[in-house]
Formats: sequence, structure tokens, C-alpha cells
Amino acid sequence: MTAAAIQRFTLATILVACGASAWAADTYTVDPVHSSISFMISHAKISNIHGRFNDFSGKITIDTVDPSKSTFALSIPVESIDTNNVKRDEHLRAPDYFNVKQFPTMSFQSTKVKAVDGGYEVTGDLTLHGVTKPISLKLKGGDKVVEFPKGTKRIGLVSTFSIVRSDFGVSAELGALGDEIPISIGIEAAR
Repeated sequence: MTAAAIQRFTLATILVACGASAWAADTYTVDPVHSSISFMISHAKISNIHGRFNDFSGKITIDTVDPSKSTFALSIPVESIDTNNVKRDEHLRAPDYFNVKQFPTMSFQSTKVKAVDGGYEVTGDLTLHGVTKPISLKLKGGDKVVEFPKGTKRIGLVSTFSIVRSDFGVSAELGALGDEIPISIGIEAAR
């Protein structure tokens, strides 16, 4: 057996002994400059007010060998809410809405991940206003890796889903404002 053949055999033995999945998982950091988290809420049942969160962070681990070992986590400082109206945003930060002094962060942590056609079906815990509830959503993407800029690997994921705000104790003005809140996320993450 040649030296090169011995090296290949040794590497293959190590990979089998350690498990190939040790090399299959990649962790990405959410890039807030190329990502967005936005929402809308119905107003007086005649129109929608749109808003977004300007500040957030997160980590995504994609395991291509065993997708069930993938993880998704987001953290959003609620104070960064932006509905394009300073007075309204100040009111939304107040105790009768988000109460950002007592509950400064909204977060999501996956608890179960399943690969599906075109992405992932993710179940996890959403914590908002001091209340944690399980939610499920479909994340599209994550399978294409691009290099931008040179030397930086990136993935992208998008999803649209809804939450019921009163389930999280945010129930001010339910007659005038909607209870079901559609949320759209577009995440770009880099490693």
C-alpha cells in the first residue's frame, strides 16, 4: 500500500469513527443589514398598518446530513419597533402594549426541525411580552450557499406566518386593531 493510499484509508477511517455529521453542520450568523422582520396589523377593519423591527440577531445551524439537528434562533429588541410614526412607536413601547422596560426582548428558539421540499418545517418557542408559546412555520431556502463577498459563505431563508397577539398578553385595543398579526421574515446569514 502506498503512502497516499494509507493517508486516504486513515482519513476515511477517522470520518467513519467520528461520524460524517460532525462535518455536515455549518453555523451562520444572521446579517441584519441584508435581512428584515416586518409585520402588519389591521386598523379599524379597513386598512393595514405596516411595521418592522430595526434591530435583531440570530444564529442558524444547518445540518445537511441530519436536518433534524439543525437549529434556528432569533433575538429581537422590541424597542427597535418602527411603524414610521414616532408617537405611535412610543405608545407601542409603553406598558399597555409591548412594555419594553419589563419585556425588552422577543425571541424564537427552534425545538424541532424537519426538512421539507424547498426548505424546513420548524417548530419552536416564541417568547413575547413574557409569554412563551410554541409556533410552527415553514422556512423556504437554506439549501443554496453563495459566496459574497469573497470568502464569506451565505444562505437565505424566508417565511410568512401569523401569530395571535392576545395569546401573548398584548391585547390593548382589540376592537380597533387586529388580533392576528401576519409576520414576514427574510433572513440572510453568513459564516
